[in-house]
Amino acid sequence: MSEKIVQLNEEIIKGQIKELVRGSVEETLNELLEKEAESLTQAARYERSEARQGYRSGHYDRNLTTTSGDVTLHMPRLKGVSFETAIIERYRRRESSVEEALIEMYLAGVSVRRVEDITEALWGSKVSPATISELNKKAYVHIEDWRNRPLQGGRYPYVYVDGIYLRRNWGGEYENVAVLVAIAVNEDGFREVLGAAEGMKEDKASWVSFFQWLRGRGLDGMKLIVGDKCMGMLEAVGEVFPDAKYQRCTVHFYRNVFSVVPKSKVKIVAKMLKAIHAQESKKASREKAKAVVAELRAMKLKEAAKKVEDGIEETLTYCDFPSEHWTRIRTNNVIERLNREIRRRTRVVGTFPDGNSALMLVCARLRHVAGTQWGNKKYMNMKHLEAVMDDASIAG
Repeated sequence: MSEKIVQLNEEIIKGQIKELVRGSVEETLNELLEKEAESLTQAARYERSEARQGYRSGHYDRNLTTTSGDVTLHMPRLKGVSFETAIIERYRRRESSVEEALIEMYLAGVSVRRVEDITEALWGSKVSPATISELNKKAYVHIEDWRNRPLQGGRYPYVYVDGIYLRRNWGGEYENVAVLVAIAVNEDGFREVLGAAEGMKEDKASWVSFFQWLRGRGLDGMKLIVGDKCMGMLEAVGEVFPDAKYQRCTVHFYRNVFSVVPKSKVKIVAKMLKAIHAQESKKASREKAKAVVAELRAMKLKEAAKKVEDGIEETLTYCDFPSEHWTRIRTNNVIERLNREIRRRTRVVGTFPDGNSALMLVCARLRHVAGTQWGNKKYMNMKHLEAVMDDASIAG
């Protein structure tokens, strides 16, 4: 055959076209910047005019990511007038959205290495760990403002508290640091993250400081506080919120009992304990608890019987409130689920350089979750509580 076969390398052609377009965009943007500079100074370069408002003082370069690729802009320096360009405003918005996306990826639990890979796949160039760190600093300013915001949700009848331990580097040594977290159900029935603060250890001083901080921001109307049995927390509640009742999380109570029960008998003991909290009234629960204690002693589980006998009363406080709310106020599950989210995120980080970075990441995660359906979906019908507000068991 005399016809010549022409073969085209599509990748090379695409690359050349892309570079041609990128170069054209770069040239056009720089020309537009020059025109803006002329308009602001009311004179062309080197032009002498009585109408001149400012003078040229060279250029400085800055990189800009566009849909056509990275371009270098020669930004005019002006004396006597500030240079503000509207030409690249749409690209600034693009840059802003990229920053927000990077921050969201990091706070959503994506590791720094993974963020680098994602940015390379999306935009053709990696974002350095230093850049991500700088973006996070910007985000943390907003997070700190959110953390200290005034509580304007009205009154908060039900409050759940817990402490989560994270690892941090302290003077070259690794240690655990406690972050205290409080979540509430407001008088409209919606869940709200009240706040989080570094507590060092879950001692009375830390909890008192935490509760005073919450009260100073507007925490009011607390009827019931739900949490694990932490003596420091209980003493602090009695000091800062003396009118609030305490509900010991039944799940934590069960775990405490299981600690002195042989593994072979945990299942049967679990059924016995759950039967106590499945009763229709506090009186019935107390009677069932007595029967369980007797049965545990018959099974030669004296330590378990002692724990049930001594601790059962503080797990029955929920019975003084509307029965429609019982399943959601007798455990700390609402905050435990958030703690799992926090641990999932912090596992990616590992050890924090200091307590503040740990606190900021925890608050970032809490803020993110609070802005989802979690905080926008009604959790309880508070009319049931209003109906029994005059009951002596609550008012007393």
